[in-house]
Amino acid sequence: MRASDRPGRTTPPRPLDVESLFPTLAAHRRTATRLHPRPGTPGPHDSHVGGPLLWPADEPWPVCTTPHRRAPGPGPLPLVALTQLHARDVPDLPAGPDGCDLLQVLWCPFDAHGPTGYGMYTHLRWRRAAEVREPAAERPAPGAVGFDGYLPEPCVLHPERITEYPYIELLTGELGAAVEEWEDAQEEAAYEAGEEAEEDGDGPWLPTYQCDLSVAPGWKVGGHAAWNLTGPGTMDCEACGCPMELLLTVATTEWQADRTSWIPLEDGPMSPTGVVVGNHGKLNVFACPRNPSHPHGFSIQ
Repeated sequence: MRASDRPGRTTPPRPLDVESLFPTLAAHRRTATRLHPRPGTPGPHDSHVGGPLLWPADEPWPVCTTPHRRAPGPGPLPLVALTQLHARDVPDLPAGPDGCDLLQVLWCPFDAHGPTGYGMYTHLRWRRAAEVREPAAERPAPGAVGFDGYLPEPCVLHPERITEYPYIELLTGELGAAVEEWEDAQEEAAYEAGEEAEEDGDGPWLPTYQCDLSVAPGWKVGGHAAWNLTGPGTMDCEACGCPMELLLTVATTEWQADRTSWIPLEDGPMSPTGVVVGNHGKLNVFACPRNPSHPHGFSIQ
């Protein structure tokens, strides 16, 4: 069953029209596709998390060559299939190199990569789905896993297109100052009202730009990146220097305690995929908008 044929998941309307508060934000508006993974039994032709990939039978499976303690022997370690996304299901998935319409993401189930020796190793493969005439019957098992958070539970997707605005610390000039001032006023008003309601423990909830009006939590494609851990950073293409754009967000949770306004109207499982990124955070994957064949960028937040 294609994602478009499944019952949808609906993000509640934002509690405020942020463009009516700050009209110049309209220039920074972007669409994103929330993936809404939910436990299921996806097949190799579906968009999914943790299911079988549409992988050609005659194409070698990608491996990690970094030595890992507790790995089964000194040889290469098969990567774990993380997600597969068809352009037909995900409106904000950009075209891949040479018009590819299918993105497959795999990763190593161990932390032992990069200059720190603690980084993740993530591998992206673009392809044309129609060219896979003989899919592989099975995918190799990793044999050993350094961290269970690298083993996603099979999930089907319920894609939903939404609107996002930039992470608050990326707003500059008069617009940034105005949003920061409004944000501070909202937080102060909520605190003061909470103090008054302390006896019955029923303080008010007031929306904020950071938590309710800008960047959606959870798994998504496109939109704006959140920089909760490191603060805003630059992500430029190492091949051409072009500023990269957010391609995919892989998230530990679909929502957090301060972002409950994003819980879909139909349901709200907090961690349907079983994936854990870093310290209960997210992996942002970036792509070069000038040339999708250029190397991708990665940031853990």
